[in-house]
Amino acid sequence: MSDWFLSAEERGNPHSDLAAWTDGNAARPLIDGHEYYGALLPAVRRMRRGDLLLFTDWRGDPDERLDGEGTEISRVLCEAAERGVIVKGLVWRSHFDRLQFSEDENQHLGDEIEAAGGECLRDMRVRTGGSHHQKFIVLRHPGRPELDVAWVGGIDLCHGRADSGEHEGDPQAVSMAPVYGPRPPWHDVQLELRGPAVGQVEATFRERWTDPTPLSRNPFFRLHDRLYREDTHADPLPEQLPDPPPAGELAVQVLRTYPHRRSGAYPFAPDGERTVARGYRKAVGRARRLIYIEDQYLWSPQVAECFAEALRNAPDLHLVAVVPRHPDAPGRISKTPQLYGRERALAILDDAGGDRVHVFSPENAHGTPIYVHAKVCVVDDAWATVGSDNVSMRSWTHDSELTCAVADATGQYARSLRRRLAREHLGVDIDDDQPETFIAAFAEAAAGLQRWYEAGRGGERPPGRVLAYDAPRLTWWTRQWSGVLYRFVHDPDGRPRALRRPGAF
Repeated sequence: MSDWFLSAEERGNPHSDLAAWTDGNAARPLIDGHEYYGALLPAVRRMRRGDLLLFTDWRGDPDERLDGEGTEISRVLCEAAERGVIVKGLVWRSHFDRLQFSEDENQHLGDEIEAAGGECLRDMRVRTGGSHHQKFIVLRHPGRPELDVAWVGGIDLCHGRADSGEHEGDPQAVSMAPVYGPRPPWHDVQLELRGPAVGQVEATFRERWTDPTPLSRNPFFRLHDRLYREDTHADPLPEQLPDPPPAGELAVQVLRTYPHRRSGAYPFAPDGERTVARGYRKAVGRARRLIYIEDQYLWSPQVAECFAEALRNAPDLHLVAVVPRHPDAPGRISKTPQLYGRERALAILDDAGGDRVHVFSPENAHGTPIYVHAKVCVVDDAWATVGSDNVSMRSWTHDSELTCAVADATGQYARSLRRRLAREHLGVDIDDDQPETFIAAFAEAAAGLQRWYEAGRGGERPPGRVLAYDAPRLTWWTRQWSGVLYRFVHDPDGRPRALRRPGAF
């Protein structure tokens, strides 16, 4: 696997004890929130006294239901704590709700868990303007390691995520741009891991949990915490158990992003960590036939150049991307910088690959655009990632991220993931492994749906749910002002200056 994975030296962070990668794992992609929540709920409910539940989240809504009445995430976690399960959580201490983030929700989730005997801290140990974007859960069972499991991906424990493959949207909807309707359809992926890789995900939690740096340097937050007696000190964790025994035949590499921080540096990554960027650059650089991406953003000239270089170096390589048709937030200040980033990235890809670059956006059976929140990349059916990281500088350098790269010699895992995702978007199975067949299936589905619209929607709607994505075309003046917001607010660079100058990660 050394051809695809980073070696310990290539990871570039000697301050972390994480293994370069682990063998003997099982990995199961869970497509959309309904499938993920359906796996999470029974696993938590069967935990008993002395078991360990660890989780991180970008946003947590305590009343989000995993499966109907009585399965609110706060209730499920609190019931586990009341049974004697050791429940520990880290959620991002976000900006105020008036900026459309989730400060109140994260505080309330933490309060309820602490009242039940667990511990949930609001973590603001981030770079200015950054966030803790990792979304994972680890369950450990002393004496029953066959039950140990971890979930890593893009799905938060919050409103809007509990959608299914039909994409009617989560009944507990989140507010988004009006084009997504009152119940926005939401496409996402979470990866279920069993085997030694579970211990590696747990080690990532423990590094953050035992960081002695104060949870926040903001004097107003610290005054608030003192006045309201909020828990700001992590209690000790039990000793980490040995890694779970082998559960499959897959190799898994845990890749992460931590920013460079001039003050309050992470003891486990004092210079930051950019193994997400390094892992992508190594694997994408080996691509020869097909790169398949599902991504919320697909931004950034620097990141797009990684894929563009692969397209230039491999004349038979094609890139297929599935992205949301519209930004998630309305208003020029919010959406236009996102369009700027997408326009620049796609221009670089088109210049490198021309008609070998194929970009699509999905919609549901009613014609409502589906918001693509998934973060997936499959390279030549040999290397595949599922995680919290987007194709953007923010995810590759600035926020905390966690993704898992999976490789197996047969290509069965990556091929199955790619086909499952295509089946959801196209409504048909693609049995041929040739890239040309895969690309043709997307192109034909998009063309068929476009013809149906142009014909006035007469007759039966075609089975596919994708349209060709039209790249934004902004005016010169719009590029000027939106480019400033894009670089400093939407997609900042978290690298130290020594790496920025040569464009290194």
